[in-house]
Amino acid sequence: MLYHAPMRSSSQILSRYVKKDDDRDEEEYSPFSGIEKGAVLQEARVFNDPQLDSRRCSQVITKLLYLLNQGDTFTKVEATEVFFSVTKLFQSKDIGLRRMVYLIIKELSPSADEVIIVTSSLMKDMNSKTDVYRANAIRVLCRITDGTLLTQIERYLKQAIVDKNPVVASAALVSGIHLLQTNPEIVKRWSNEVQEAVQSRAALVQFHALGLLHQIRQNDRLAVSKLVTSLTKGTVRSPLAQCLLIRYTSQVIRESSMNSQPGDRPFYDYLESCLRHKSEMVIFEAARAITELSGVTSRELTPAITVLQLFLSSSKPVLRFAAVRTLNKVAMTQPMAVTTCNIDMESLISDQNRSIATLAITTLLKTGNESGVDRLMKQITNFMSDIADEFKIVVVDAIRSLCLKFPLKFRTLMNFLSNILREEGGFEYKKAIVDSIVTIIRDIPDAKEGGLLHLCEFIEDCEFTYLSTQILHFLGIEGPKTADPSKFIRYIYNRVILENATVRASAVSTLAKFGAMVDSLKPRIFVLLRRCLYDNDDEVRDRATLYLNTLGGDGSVVETDKDVKEFLFGSLDLPLVNLETSLKNYEPSDEPFDINSVSREVKSQPFAEKKAQAKKPTGLGAPPAGPTSTVDTYEKLLLSIPEFSTFGQLFKSSAPVELTEAETEYAVNVVKHIFDKYVVFQYNCTNTIPEQLLENVTIVVDASEAEEFEELATKPLRSLPYDTPGQTFVAFEKPEGVPSIGKFSNVLRFIVKEVDPSTGEAEEDGVEDEYQLEEFEVVASDYMLKVGVSNFRNAWESLSPDFERVDEYGLGPRESLKEAVNTVINLLGMQPCEGTEVVAANSRSHTCLLSGVYIGNVKVLVRLSFGVDGAKEVAMKLAVRSEDELVSDAIHELVAN
Repeated sequence: MLYHAPMRSSSQILSRYVKKDDDRDEEEYSPFSGIEKGAVLQEARVFNDPQLDSRRCSQVITKLLYLLNQGDTFTKVEATEVFFSVTKLFQSKDIGLRRMVYLIIKELSPSADEVIIVTSSLMKDMNSKTDVYRANAIRVLCRITDGTLLTQIERYLKQAIVDKNPVVASAALVSGIHLLQTNPEIVKRWSNEVQEAVQSRAALVQFHALGLLHQIRQNDRLAVSKLVTSLTKGTVRSPLAQCLLIRYTSQVIRESSMNSQPGDRPFYDYLESCLRHKSEMVIFEAARAITELSGVTSRELTPAITVLQLFLSSSKPVLRFAAVRTLNKVAMTQPMAVTTCNIDMESLISDQNRSIATLAITTLLKTGNESGVDRLMKQITNFMSDIADEFKIVVVDAIRSLCLKFPLKFRTLMNFLSNILREEGGFEYKKAIVDSIVTIIRDIPDAKEGGLLHLCEFIEDCEFTYLSTQILHFLGIEGPKTADPSKFIRYIYNRVILENATVRASAVSTLAKFGAMVDSLKPRIFVLLRRCLYDNDDEVRDRATLYLNTLGGDGSVVETDKDVKEFLFGSLDLPLVNLETSLKNYEPSDEPFDINSVSREVKSQPFAEKKAQAKKPTGLGAPPAGPTSTVDTYEKLLLSIPEFSTFGQLFKSSAPVELTEAETEYAVNVVKHIFDKYVVFQYNCTNTIPEQLLENVTIVVDASEAEEFEELATKPLRSLPYDTPGQTFVAFEKPEGVPSIGKFSNVLRFIVKEVDPSTGEAEEDGVEDEYQLEEFEVVASDYMLKVGVSNFRNAWESLSPDFERVDEYGLGPRESLKEAVNTVINLLGMQPCEGTEVVAANSRSHTCLLSGVYIGNVKVLVRLSFGVDGAKEVAMKLAVRSEDELVSDAIHELVAN
């Protein structure tokens, strides 16, 4: 909006030559289709004719502009030839041709030595009596000039800013906005002239002047505050400038609210007065600004809501859309404030603009009362068939929220979701409906049986394999808990008969879960599973065989009912890539495969790969062949070193911590390897100096600020040539099973030998030297593995409530709720579950679910409930469940400290 100006761009002029037609492609009827750059450059010779044909010259320039706008590039020679030819057109007095000359010069962006040639002509036009020449010449000159020439024309630009002709003044102001990015010191000297232009009666001049003046002062908070204070007293007449001033006022209010007392809202009276302005754009801008105020009260919102309500019945679609979108945002945080507009928004459900109708519906779903739900659903039913899937998803999400808000209305809302689930739609739309039904089932116990039946009916005709398998998985968890689980068996077994192999295998697992949970159904399940033994798919047969043995209780897989349920319902707390690697590396023998030997650590990429991305020391050679995980690579590396071979199984390896800055002579980072009783620091080093060879490289570690650690062993690096990564190790002993923490200082010591660049051989004698490295810490999160769970609720219920610890904590003032959530997640080092790490904008409360494995392979689950008050003080409720009460206590102690 700041850069609007009367001078048309080349693309705008070109559009006049291109006919628009809905039934044909533009390229078929474009007068420029098929033109070639070479041919147009030949035509450009017309610029050198003694008798200039203005019309023909304009057509050639138009073709050149078209080529430039289509992405064609001119060589240096071609651009120079065109530029010199174009400069000859200044002798023409044709106004239209002169405007085209300005455009082509701007697009060609001549070099500094070429600019001099055209400068005199542009300066002549800048002082011309023809205002159109003056305005356009200012724009072009400011576009192509450098700082040296700018100082020469600065006097003319200052005069242009206060010129009586608004076109000239606006051109100078807009040029100032652009020049502020490249020559800020020069533009800042124009403050007096710009301030005078702010008082102009011309709307565009005042608008551009205010924009430039604010940009000049934007880094001085006090100056911006003074500017807003002076202008809010009624000197701004332009509606566009008024909108800008409202935005700047909102900015000052936001910044001052950090230091002001509660209830003290400077400039609120000004925003409220703008609600009575005669311009609709100013009224809306003020209303939106009020609704976006931090901690806005109902009393402050009322006048803004009132004017937005009037806009809902406007004859202009843009006003209706702007009003309903703003009210939709308000309804997210203060739904009661918007309820007065419900009647007006109901009339918008039938609006011809589908965007307006969708926003109206979703707002009503957030603000409606329980008694109006049935009427609202009837209106929405007719509406859903007329909108695209992306809008339908928004409506479905709003319906889910409404159902959780009014649980007694779950039948009406569940029936609606079930009906639209059977209608046509894409994958994302159907997934949104299924997710909503699942959420309602989980949170409203009375909705469980009916909701599961709706899902069963859907999978009868479901074309999406992923959705079918997810529904079957959920059905296996929730179905056995209903009053009559037998009614679902028919639907599940139908999937075994009628579906593809993937869905059939999932259905077999679901049948097994019913057999494990419902004793009365076990004989029937046995019969069905035996039928599955004759399936033509290996996966289906293997699952049927496994579950028959498991449920039969013959001891071949598990021994007790508790083990059966843990096997069928427990989450696999292992990264699948680690399990796959361990299974591939397993050699058949008398010893069975031990799943506890599989590493639980999640790594994003092998460490060796980072060397290829940037000049960082990796500490490993080439990436290992095959899908070997990083933790396995580290473990093999450490076990191959005699000093560390008796340390046992590696629990966790941290991400590399940089100990040097980029582009220094030596690059060093450290990886922290955590064992039950030991910690090994792997220092990955790279020598970046070609003329040096480092030998006997060691790290001297000062652990005076890590009292529980005792240095045990050191493995030096014999040689470190140029650009060849190497590792040196230092091992510490710590109390067994204890999450000891501390800070470590580091010095790199080595013998440096000069290398002859011509031969590549190093001198025999070297010099001892050392290099100070950054400090690093071993923190509590180093003892926690990020391990997700597939179903947090089931995982939580599987852990004993006897080992649950709950307490509340004050986290003090925070910038936002999101910042508080991220801080706690990083502190604990656990894996967020089910997307709960995402905090909604303007949210005042949030629940986050975390899972992990604590040192000693202890499973830990955490529920975090956050709340924030008007003063941005954040409170947190922490609930921890684990397999060891001491670990639950340790998590609370970590947060408390």
